[in-house]
Amino acid sequence: MAGFRIPNPGFRVPRPAAFGVDPSGERMARIRRSPHFRDGVFQNPGGTARTRPSGSAGEFARIYFDKQARLNRAPRGTVPVHATTLADLARPPATGLRLTWMGHSSVLAEIDGQRVLFDPVWGERCSPFPFAGPKRLHPAPVPLAALGPVDVVVISHDHYDHLDLPTIKALAGTDTVFAVPLGVGAHLEHWGVPAARLRELDWHESTRIGGLTLTATPARHFCGRGLRNTQHTLWASWVVAGERHRVYHSGDTGYFEGFKDIGAAHGPFDATMIQIGAYSEFWPDIHMTPEEGVRAHLDLQGGGPGGVLLPIHWGTFNLAPHPWAEPGEWTKDAAEEAGQAVALPRPGEPFEPAGKLPVDPWWRAVAHPMAHPWRRPGAVSAGKEGPVPGDLDLAGER
Repeated sequence: MAGFRIPNPGFRVPRPAAFGVDPSGERMARIRRSPHFRDGVFQNPGGTARTRPSGSAGEFARIYFDKQARLNRAPRGTVPVHATTLADLARPPATGLRLTWMGHSSVLAEIDGQRVLFDPVWGERCSPFPFAGPKRLHPAPVPLAALGPVDVVVISHDHYDHLDLPTIKALAGTDTVFAVPLGVGAHLEHWGVPAARLRELDWHESTRIGGLTLTATPARHFCGRGLRNTQHTLWASWVVAGERHRVYHSGDTGYFEGFKDIGAAHGPFDATMIQIGAYSEFWPDIHMTPEEGVRAHLDLQGGGPGGVLLPIHWGTFNLAPHPWAEPGEWTKDAAEEAGQAVALPRPGEPFEPAGKLPVDPWWRAVAHPMAHPWRRPGAVSAGKEGPVPGDLDLAGER
């Protein structure tokens, strides 16, 4: 063939910086000693979780690429971002606990005089590339540089919509401490975070930062950033406890019985931040539906309503076949049926769990009409089982 040359065996395609690096050395030795690492990979609680889409590829493609369904997965208007976030945050929380949902899973928690930033993603895309991948559906409510000092950044796992290279590089230039699951520290060190500012935890391990105790707790998910997923970094949910208040952040997880154990060991909580978006019947083991998210909150509270549920992991990126507004709508209804208080803030709208909660269904003004509203027969309550909305009608399209 004219012009054909045998590739130089020493040639290597540069690895994108956003891929991070695999753990090695003493970090990898510690991973191998973990009771949750077996057969060369981290294990999920409750057995193997399916991390790849199940079912028919043709059925998934039909649903995912259907023209009307694609329209429904994004808002039809501008998402209303809270306009006075910085001014609101300038005032200390009257009750000692305030949460500000910045979109997706990013939450600023002001707790007993400390500031904790969960899963900060300020990048334009959750992708290793600036030109491709899911793009934000609304801007970040405030510039990261304007947010002010943060005492600790908490990362749940290393997927792009939770661990964002541009955001971490910006925070690396501050004096904040990073609390991360075992193995994730390799990425952060590679991106310029000094090892002395890392607290890298296995499940059930705790660290003390300022007046807060942070504990990594189990979740049912998976990890990976590069083309080769080694499953050598852990995923976690997190408990943060201060002198007066305690909160829980689920990260990404499927529903599992371990929520009851976490609640028994660390609860009840003043507030939980629970993943209720990006679910599908094609990957039921690794993300929760709204009904499962409410059930998880009840488990964490000891089996009944208590505290405040803040729904996260929805509204900012298009990551699943369900309609854009469905997670908010169904969580609102499921929580009401369970008698559970739920906060529904616009992105950037601070609220205090012990104060007046934002409950306006703001998404309705900019969402496409939903084919199927919440339809679950019977009440959602502790100990009651029933069909999951996503199982009844994936994305409201059948």
